[in-house]
Amino acid sequence: MTTVMKEQFGNPSSIHSYGRAARHIVDESRTIIAKSIGAKPEEIVFTSGGTESDNLAIVGIAKSYHHKGNHIITTMIEHHAVLHACKSLEKEGFEVTYLPVDETGQISMEDFKKALRDETILVTIMYGNNEVGAIQPINEIAKILENHQAKLHTDAVQAFGLMDLDVTLLGVDLLSVSAHKINGPKGIGFLYVKQNIALTPLSFGGEQERKRRAGTENVASIAGFAKAVEIASMERTKKVNQFIEFKKLILEVLQSKNITFSVNGLLENSLPHVLNLSFPGTDVESMLVNLDMEGVAVSSGSACTAGSIDPSHVLVAMFGQKSERVRNSIRFSFGLYNTKEQVENSAEITAKIVSRLTR
Repeated sequence: MTTVMKEQFGNPSSIHSYGRAARHIVDESRTIIAKSIGAKPEEIVFTSGGTESDNLAIVGIAKSYHHKGNHIITTMIEHHAVLHACKSLEKEGFEVTYLPVDETGQISMEDFKKALRDETILVTIMYGNNEVGAIQPINEIAKILENHQAKLHTDAVQAFGLMDLDVTLLGVDLLSVSAHKINGPKGIGFLYVKQNIALTPLSFGGEQERKRRAGTENVASIAGFAKAVEIASMERTKKVNQFIEFKKLILEVLQSKNITFSVNGLLENSLPHVLNLSFPGTDVESMLVNLDMEGVAVSSGSACTAGSIDPSHVLVAMFGQKSERVRNSIRFSFGLYNTKEQVENSAEITAKIVSRLTR
């Protein structure tokens, strides 16, 4: 990225040699990123991250296909980038069905089939949940929509780089990704848009990204994103196996210390790097403060709602507003450079704090 910033400073829309050099980087990066999900380079729209990708998919499809209907289907456990975009569309006259989930964080296919209408134009359901790791049956949903007008969008921000994502096999029309989830730069992402799908842009002013997203491309971040994709694809299997071992290790340490806990969601059908645990008799705020003081960085929900005292909307959807779990659950997540020793130490610190708080 620093090399690009220093040496390829041209505007990729310019036709002089400096602009062409920058354009070459953008084009090469687009090809690398498209290949990682089995897409064509022209189906990749660079954005400022997952939030913009979700917004562009949802609002862009809703406005493009409004003449065919006004109904959207999503779930109660989506990221706020999806939920708030849908709420915004409701104010404009669109009707949104929010599918419930069971205690494992999964939707019912029967509920989905019942919700589907002739006038449904968009289904937006996340691939894997950012708080509890629950994986949704995207391919099953795609098969049901094969002969339906509705477009299928999936927020794959948490899954990209860890799960094997092929847009053709998945059967999706749109897919959102953010670079920083695979240790790329913050502030860059992409939206996959299947060929021949109409998408109303959210920004105006230029013809960049095939008229789908106006504005000068962030060349250095795009280059950094492509490099992160190359590294992530080489290390994916190793990383997934390591994260699964980390999950087991945390559970083993807590069990060995006789700590009472429950896993929120499933261990098997879930994202490998997310583990959400409920500790009866504790309070989430006390847990977060105590763990932070010991150098353990965890969360009680999405990082995008950090500082909020509201309970996690994901846990409320899974267990109900009155459940103790919405007030005593912690999300552990693993990333680059985490070691077995760190994870074991974090689990021991957690056990110590839980014992003290429940004594």
